[in-house]
Amino acid sequence: MAHFAKINKDNIVETVIVISNQDITVNGQENEQAGKDFIANVLKLDGTWIQTSYNNMFRGRYAGIGFTYNKSKDIFEDLRPLPKPELKIE
Repeated sequence: MAHFAKINKDNIVETVIVISNQDITVNGQENEQAGKDFIANVLKLDGTWIQTSYNNMFRGRYAGIGFTYNKSKDIFEDLRPLPKPELKIE
């Protein structure tokens, strides 16, 4: 299965979808552009889509919702601030 992340104008991941490998294979090889074409022409979804790897084989890590796509490094990063722990004083 192939995974694609939709990023917004700020390069933040909004959603991730799964597509069959057969739908993005060209001459026996996975092809990212074929996946983008499938998303636009068959699924009729708009926006900017970037392939991500569930097994972290490329682009740094699997894209999660809220992650940032760093175009210059061609990776997905989790730049969200960590939640502050709650202190309970009794």
